[in-house]
Amino acid sequence: MVKIILASKSKVRKNILDQNNIPVQVQPSNVDEDVVKESLLKEKSSPENISKSLAELKANKISQKENDFLVLGADSVIDLNGELISKPKDRQEAMNILQKLNGKKHYLISSVCISKNGSMVWNYTDKAILTMKTMTKKDLESYLSKISDEALYAYNVYQIEGEGKNLFSNIEGDKNTIMGLPIKEIKEYLNNYK
Repeated sequence: MVKIILASKSKVRKNILDQNNIPVQVQPSNVDEDVVKESLLKEKSSPENISKSLAELKANKISQKENDFLVLGADSVIDLNGELISKPKDRQEAMNILQKLNGKKHYLISSVCISKNGSMVWNYTDKAILTMKTMTKKDLESYLSKISDEALYAYNVYQIEGEGKNLFSNIEGDKNTIMGLPIKEIKEYLNNYK
């Protein structure tokens, strides 16, 4: 059995791997995402490119130290008409993000990268299209009051398998992609890995 490290402290990603019988060790990369995003935004990188770059950076960082393992890095971002929207740092920022997404269509982009010996050996990026209902400020406040801090900061501003599904009039795409880990493609890669 191939040994795998998940370069993330995301409980959601770990749960998806567990549910799919993919045993992993968890070793967060602790990459300073804000610094990387800022630098890439200055270079006019797209949200998709930022997601891919962060997934690769996380995987490579741990992979350099752990030679006998495949290291899985992942990153998810929201793309609203080309604008990168990151996870909120507090509830006020979460409210601002919800107001920005209110009544609009956006993409949720999830990228995964597998590295070995410090270099990427495989990567995949998937997009889901989500259309948020038009909601009043009171509706949004009510939604936020039902979400725990942990869920709010772990899932961007919506927890799609919980309360968050009520925010949307339309969702196109894979649920696991929205939760941050396109597992079908990861399993295909691992099944073919020799």
